[in-house]
Amino acid sequence: MGAAPRPGTSYPEGVPDSLSATTQRRFAWSTPLRTRFRNLDARDGLLLRGDAGWGELSPFWEYDDGESAAWLRAAREAADVGFPAPVRDVVPVNVTVPAVGPDQARQIVLASGGCTTAKVKVGQRLADGAVEPVEAERERVAAVRAAFDELRTPGAAIRVDVNGTWTVDDALRRVPLLDAAARGLEYVEQPCGTVEELAAVRRGVDVPVAADESIRRAADPLRVVRAEAADVVVLKVQPLGGVRACLDLAVQVGLPVVVSSALESSVGLAAGVALAAALPELPYACGLATSQLLTRDVTDRPLLPEGGALPVRRVAPDPGALAAVAPSAELEQRWFARHDRLADLLDAAA
Repeated sequence: MGAAPRPGTSYPEGVPDSLSATTQRRFAWSTPLRTRFRNLDARDGLLLRGDAGWGELSPFWEYDDGESAAWLRAAREAADVGFPAPVRDVVPVNVTVPAVGPDQARQIVLASGGCTTAKVKVGQRLADGAVEPVEAERERVAAVRAAFDELRTPGAAIRVDVNGTWTVDDALRRVPLLDAAARGLEYVEQPCGTVEELAAVRRGVDVPVAADESIRRAADPLRVVRAEAADVVVLKVQPLGGVRACLDLAVQVGLPVVVSSALESSVGLAAGVALAAALPELPYACGLATSQLLTRDVTDRPLLPEGGALPVRRVAPDPGALAAVAPSAELEQRWFARHDRLADLLDAAA
């Protein structure tokens, strides 16, 4: 098979005239976050234009080129090929509550755009390397439940996301406490780092276990299934190489799927929405309402929840919005150089 064209080499109809030729092909962006998230205060990435529309390349900077190549594969699919036909018009989403105090957690839920599911971040590392005290986690989860009560949605679902920072003993002790604070957890996401630890937690608690990092950063994602380590899998389009790659993986895994974001702009989120829209079954709300965490987006029509759901649509950047998120010249060149390295990797493997 020959090398795929690099995204953005053509200029189809619909590109705003006010964008420069360079911007029509690729555009780096950067924006502060409203709340510190994943130990980040800002998010940045690269938008790529192709025959099918816009794609996004935004692997985190700690990821090496080998791991980041899948992210470019996903961006190329979005830009050059497009997405599979949807089977639904809207995608239910959860509100994401970072590791904040209970008052701020309450406000985030109240302003969530009608979401009736919340994903609450727990297991955060403190400055000294210790894991956040369980009492702080309990207060955050209880505040989320209280906010849903205030909104008169007492049946709303609450899930917690640990990002693999607990030990098995931590999980066995903390999950029942957080389950009580939530008055029933929907599931606990990636409580520990390894597949074997996930399996031990799943055997030891009554709350379902979801696998995220054990799927998207694994050489063999199916180990989770063979080890009976999860009840749910979390799929993210960019790290897994595109919408179609995720659809294939969902079939192989055979477990319920939650589609989540990698803290992208709305261009990247649209790929996650496309995956969720194409799945035959979607039993859980998806973690795609993260545009709310960005101070600014790359479009004047960001993907924001209404009635607890996102519309299924493509997203194109707007000139005014792009001007507001333009990065420093140094960061722009860093993204261009990274894209070119990754493109060379993919083209050499084609």
